[in-house]
Amino acid sequence: MRTVTVAVTQFACSWDVDANVAAAERMARRAAAEGAQVILIQELFQTPYFCITEDPRHLALALPFEGNPLVARFAALAAELGAVIPVSFFERAGEAAFNSVAMIDADGTVLGRYRKSHIPQGPGYEEKYYFTPGDTGFRVWDTAFGRIGTGICWDQWFPEAARAMALMGAELLLYPTAIGSEPPDPGYDSQPHWETVMRGHAAANIVPLAASNRIGREVQEGREVTFYGASFLADPTGEVVARAARDREEVLTATFDLDAARDLRRSWGLFRDRRPELYGALSGHDGR
Repeated sequence: MRTVTVAVTQFACSWDVDANVAAAERMARRAAAEGAQVILIQELFQTPYFCITEDPRHLALALPFEGNPLVARFAALAAELGAVIPVSFFERAGEAAFNSVAMIDADGTVLGRYRKSHIPQGPGYEEKYYFTPGDTGFRVWDTAFGRIGTGICWDQWFPEAARAMALMGAELLLYPTAIGSEPPDPGYDSQPHWETVMRGHAAANIVPLAASNRIGREVQEGREVTFYGASFLADPTGEVVARAARDREEVLTATFDLDAARDLRRSWGLFRDRRPELYGALSGHDGR
């Protein structure tokens, strides 16, 4: 039996950057105190979700991966807590900018980074203005507590991303997120759909999954998004084992047996029975 205890966190962010980072650290410490070995913090937690509108001033928020002070701070924290901590950050690389995650192992080693592959664009989520589509491909890392794959927010809507990471040996899927209301249709609630699609990734690949979302109402140039939290942990069959509220700061943990998940995955034969030669329609945009 090889178990891992995973934590999801959620909190509101403001333009007090130091307070945001302090909140993330406080919640990581709380998660570790509750036994968490892998701690997932929400997408772009250092600032508000600046993508609500297109504002050139926010482009200056991006910093290089090498020597990044946010990554360095959480690398030191990961080493202190003995926990794996993926860190979402706005990355500058030459003239490009990426929505990235640095994977930090439990000894503080920065194992590498993943750059968000799928970039959304719409009112309230104007990410194509800020981010270049990721060029790392999907990534998985061998950590102290298992082989971990991570997508970032909009990546979670694409089953191909989860399947690719599972094929690469991911034993745990992580999705840091920033999602909430839709400014053109304030009455629409995507939370049930958001959760269901990721539960499907867990079930289809028979791997546990964690998603961390932010909370709070954020306003930018008269446009507002209310983030709906509901961060959750799902087991390898897609059942939710812990779900946060929609409107309050929380830390949740769950423990998964990675060996049991591996045995279940193999017994079902889902990967044995795949027919990659029949999936050519997935290799293009028009199904041909």
